[in-house]
Amino acid sequence: MSENEQTAPVRRVVVVGAGMAGVQTAVALREQGFTGAIGLIGAEPHQPYDRPPLSKAVLLGNAEHSAFDVDFDALSVDLRLGREAGALRAGEHTLDTPAGPVPYDVLVIATGAEPITLPGAEGVPGVHLLRTLDDAQRLRPVLARRHRIVVVGAGWIGAEFATAAREAGCEVAVVEAADRPLPGALPAEVTAPMTRWYAEAGAELLTGARVAAVERGAVVVEGGRRLPADAVVVGIGARPATRWLAGSGIELGPDGSVTADERLRTSLPDVYAVGDCASFPSGRYGRRLLVHHWDNALQGPRTVAVGIVGADTGEGGEPGEIYDPVPYFWSEQFGRFVQYAGHHGDADALVRRGDPDGPSWSVLWLLDGVLVAVLAVGRPRDLAQGRRLIEVGARIDAERAADPAVPLKDAVL
Repeated sequence: MSENEQTAPVRRVVVVGAGMAGVQTAVALREQGFTGAIGLIGAEPHQPYDRPPLSKAVLLGNAEHSAFDVDFDALSVDLRLGREAGALRAGEHTLDTPAGPVPYDVLVIATGAEPITLPGAEGVPGVHLLRTLDDAQRLRPVLARRHRIVVVGAGWIGAEFATAAREAGCEVAVVEAADRPLPGALPAEVTAPMTRWYAEAGAELLTGARVAAVERGAVVVEGGRRLPADAVVVGIGARPATRWLAGSGIELGPDGSVTADERLRTSLPDVYAVGDCASFPSGRYGRRLLVHHWDNALQGPRTVAVGIVGADTGEGGEPGEIYDPVPYFWSEQFGRFVQYAGHHGDADALVRRGDPDGPSWSVLWLLDGVLVAVLAVGRPRDLAQGRRLIEVGARIDAERAADPAVPLKDAVL
């Protein structure tokens, strides 16, 4: 997207979104030597914070917050909180906010994702989402009172919240419309063992169960079963928080993501996008990826900062660096540490390492013999070695790799 090359010196960068991606963009700009003004605009009134602890320490009352350990004053970052982004007037290089217009030389969109709501549940007392610090703080007394809780959705957030609720002593039922947990993330042959984790933890998992209605004090599933619920937590996915960009002229994908290029530049001049709100083309996997995970929000900002600073100084030809990471995420659920790296969508072979009924095991995905993804349950060494092998495009001896006693690095052809 060469039309986004900067043609004038950059004196002011404005970052919209004060989550991990936005904060790290500001930090990376200073690390790359940018000396101009940086404005960081956040919709929430809270000091910028990390999200993973919300479903763990903050939710269980083991921490009051998870604010980033960043000295914004020392970085000379103009932090403006409690401000929703309004219209983007790219032709005027201006962002509208409730407090007035904000001019920019370069804009970085890092507005993240917003949770998908359950139709018919909006406004029903006792229905919660878990995305923000306020959400976690509203749910803390619910767990403390050991209420009966129904979780809608057996994805990553649903599983993590169910884990915390059981640790708090709550009665938990999880309702999932698909026939298995994690239906949008992993294939059935991999998630089958995870079904048992719920029962082992004392939570009831109902698969193939669609919500017919949410009432005060109950969730009714299709077929008529009524699940008593002092509280309902909805975790059915998230979508890029980009609706505010309607009419801006910026290119959005069918999933609502900002369609960034390989350097995280958008279709508009002097506008970048990073984190959960942006998709990017992966040369490694031959497709556009939208990654809603913490590591992407941590790694992408460096590419943005290098692009801005490199274009500003005029160093080199094509400014910036290519962003093509090996996607990575983790989840702590039901006493297990689950990690995943890569992208298995086009894989043609699956290799198991260890007994999936045991406490630790892993799964490898291969494409034409090349390792493209790894899932590790309680086997962090498999994940660490597998991630490095994916980065270099290593070919794997499937027979040796199937032996859990053989280190993955020793199964390379």
